[in-house]
Amino acid sequence: MRPVSYSRATDVGAAIGAVSADPESAFLAGGTTQVDLLRIYVEQPRRLVDINDLPLNRIEELPGGGLRLGGLARMSDVAEEPELVRRYPMVAEALLLGASPQLRHMATIAGNLMQRVRCSYFRDVAAGCNKRAPGTGCSAIDGINRGHAVLGTSDCCIATHPSDLGVALVALDAVVQTEGPGGTRSIPIDDFFLLPGQTPEREHPLTHGELVTGIDLPPLPVAATSRYIKIRDRESYEFALASVAVAMSVVDDRITEIRLALGGVATKPWRARQAERLLDGAPATTESFTRAAEAELAPAVPHGMNTFKIELARRTIVRALEIMAQREGTT
Repeated sequence: MRPVSYSRATDVGAAIGAVSADPESAFLAGGTTQVDLLRIYVEQPRRLVDINDLPLNRIEELPGGGLRLGGLARMSDVAEEPELVRRYPMVAEALLLGASPQLRHMATIAGNLMQRVRCSYFRDVAAGCNKRAPGTGCSAIDGINRGHAVLGTSDCCIATHPSDLGVALVALDAVVQTEGPGGTRSIPIDDFFLLPGQTPEREHPLTHGELVTGIDLPPLPVAATSRYIKIRDRESYEFALASVAVAMSVVDDRITEIRLALGGVATKPWRARQAERLLDGAPATTESFTRAAEAELAPAVPHGMNTFKIELARRTIVRALEIMAQREGTT
């Protein structure tokens, strides 16, 4: 492993200045993914700036409602925050269904959103991977791709985004707060995750040295009746094959508000907007749920081993909506 220099920062401005001044430097927080990538030579920064002492770990009320999750808040602390559990249960469930208890105690909220893909070809420096080494091809397209994406793919990359939390945040229209050399920014969460297109190496719109300082959850009454459903090969410490974040309101057996996002099947946390359009105002029935799921997945592009994901995602969407309908007393 390449020698890496290390320093600690206690001031946000100083941390940003240190990293932005050196193109071969990077922030270090929980390090639960980053250290692995250093060990296998996928990432080789010259300098790491430890930001764990920055005052960015609080969970705060926002004016007008909503919550701000500090970028350095630990996953475990956020998942157990009583107000978050009450007002945004899908977020708490997504956090608890991710990683292991040990990792959740170390991993940060911002780090979860910034984590790199788990594609085996991305993590094998001898394999072609446009995300790691642009122009070398995507070995997964004709390779071992059971866990890869069927939505949002391109001929350059089919890697699945690994975040559970990101799926819930996309469903809620969260906003990512950043600070960098150019000042502060507020980035809608759906714009924070980029589709691979022809530039899969670019996963976020952040500039070098720009730091995620917080994530804002908007005041959404419907979020109090929400769930995160995750399907995986084993019950714990496993990434999603398909997942659904859903918040739904039903009045007189018709859907009056719906928020739906998918994980495990796309190259970014996937807002199911086509399904939402079909469900808005529709009867809260299995037939409606099935039609919406099929429409959302119509553009899916399978690659051999991951063909099963289309049907799995359809069933997961329908099941999640049925669970919500039962809670609303319509089925």
